[in-house]
Amino acid sequence: MWDEFVHESLPMRVVFGAGASARLGAELDRLGLTRVLVLSTPGQEPLARRIADGLGPRAAGVYPHARMHVPVEVAARARAAAADLGADGCVAVGGGSTIGLGKAIALEHALPVVAVPTTYAGSEMTPIWGLTDGGRKRTGRDPKALPRSVVYDPELTVALPVPVSVTSGFNALAHAVEGLYAPDASPITSLMAREGVQALLAALPLVAAAPRDLAARSRALYGAWLCGAVLGATTMSLHHKLCHVLGGAFDLPHAEVHTVVLPHVAAFNAPAAPALADLLGPDPGGALWDLAAKLGAPRSLAELGLPSSGIGEVVGQAVASPYANPRPVTADDLTRLVRAAHRGERPGPAQA
Repeated sequence: MWDEFVHESLPMRVVFGAGASARLGAELDRLGLTRVLVLSTPGQEPLARRIADGLGPRAAGVYPHARMHVPVEVAARARAAAADLGADGCVAVGGGSTIGLGKAIALEHALPVVAVPTTYAGSEMTPIWGLTDGGRKRTGRDPKALPRSVVYDPELTVALPVPVSVTSGFNALAHAVEGLYAPDASPITSLMAREGVQALLAALPLVAAAPRDLAARSRALYGAWLCGAVLGATTMSLHHKLCHVLGGAFDLPHAEVHTVVLPHVAAFNAPAAPALADLLGPDPGGALWDLAAKLGAPRSLAELGLPSSGIGEVVGQAVASPYANPRPVTADDLTRLVRAAHRGERPGPAQA
């Protein structure tokens, strides 16, 4: 089965371990960066300022205005701030919103990004960028968007609230699940996907039970790293398309949307993707839904803010710009899937 394939390794350096953030200055020195702009969301500003203080004169300033889905106006202001400060690079401290903002700056000004993830989003391991304009989220791939270095410090995730930890973990799981049936999957990405999923499935219940368990946090971050690397090396499919539409058109919370949608897409694709059953059991969608329920995660798009009147818009956008998928998808299929996700129904085994 795997006697012919293509695998491209991305030029990525990873520093992993408890306390690794103390080595951030050395990473900047290795890259020759002397004046970096530290990025964060408003909620992560105290951490960003602490990291900037630790960098001393290497830090040109802190820009704590990253927002979910990277609105184009936010990206434009951040680019202007980087230019005004004469920054020669960026340090993105946080999750997908902040790292996405760093990517937007890198795309425009080719400034190297060093990522310091504090969630399990995985954006730091990919050259995939996303920008939202007028209710539509555009995504693409560009080597300029790939962070040059990633510093994974599990200590920075210990304070991540359990609900955010769980949904962020499901976001990571989604990357690996889609990587298992991607048209450009390889033995290497499949190994990473399986290892990443297994690590997260083991770690998330431990994190929920004991949020300050550093070993559990380390295992979850390790799994998220692998799942993000799978996303960076393979083609996104139906799940990510739906999540991008839901986020761009309705500004729904990114990780929570992944958590709700993933079981339904996994159930739909399972008949055409036997690797899902091999990893998750004979009812992959139901197993993921049950895990979300056990960990107290949201299970319906309605509770995330999607009005029932918006289902048609979601289906229309997804059909108009489809992604590769192992199973053909019709508008009727998508309508049933999104309605079930909107109601929070437990998906059952799908029929081919």
